Amino acid sequence: MQNKAIGIFDSGIGGLTVAHALKEKLPCESIIYFGDTKHLPYGEKSDKAIEDFSVIISKFLLEKECKAIVIACNSASSVAFEKVKKLASNIPIFNVIQPVIDEIAKNCVNCKIGVIGTKATIRSEIYKNKILEKSPQCSVTSLSTPLLAPMIEEGFINEEISKTIIHNYLSNSKLHGIEKLILACTHYPLIKDEIKQFYNNKIDIIDSAKIVSESISSELGNRNLLNSSFEPDYEFYVSNFTKSFENSAKFFFQEELSLKEVNI
Repeated sequence: MQNKAIGIFDSGIGGLTVAHALKEKLPCESIIYFGDTKHLPYGEKSDKAIEDFSVIISKFLLEKECKAIVIACNSASSVAFEKVKKLASNIPIFNVIQPVIDEIAKNCVNCKIGVIGTKATIRSEIYKNKILEKSPQCSVTSLSTPLLAPMIEEGFINEEISKTIIHNYLSNSKLHGIEKLILACTHYPLIKDEIKQFYNNKIDIIDSAKIVSESISSELGNRNLLNSSFEPDYEFYVSNFTKSFENSAKFFFQEELSLKEVNI
């Protein structure tokens, strides 16, 4: 079982930030990545649609005999985690939300925390509810930022258009006075530097990729599922292929890769 791949999925290519962090943390592990590019963005879809897409993709990863599944999408993590966990009850299922909540609980006392993410993630209020369960002394304010993910998908990073959109969102009064900002979308690490610039490096910016990879490493180790000797292999699948999307995926993964289209 140790030599089986870790399956990772997202609505598009944002989850490749998690895949890259996992590759850095666990260089011996094989990875099978699926980006549901036919149906992106999940943040604009109904909860039922997100659940259905997540179940179909998880079945694909189970057919590939993955030893674990990572839901590398905040929207899917917020509404489909329990469904996927029930479907794949014999292997560990990870989401990108709980490790961040656990990290906040360990390190925050009386903090004012901001959360930005897709409409689906913010609508679920999962970050607010889970943070307050563990750290009731904190305050949490959330803001939907639906233009950020498609902006990043189109490659608008460190440009005037990205600076303008980021400024308009982060200037919202809901976020005034925050001490920490959770980037509740796996696309957002790619604009982390621009967000830091907006705040003049004066607040703590929390992205999930590194935190999630640490959590996965720990849990797989506890379950004796880590691979220490097998030559790793990487497979990347999408539900709708374009060459421009493949080029963008290379930017997200920060290495060469080749996408294969699978109709699901």
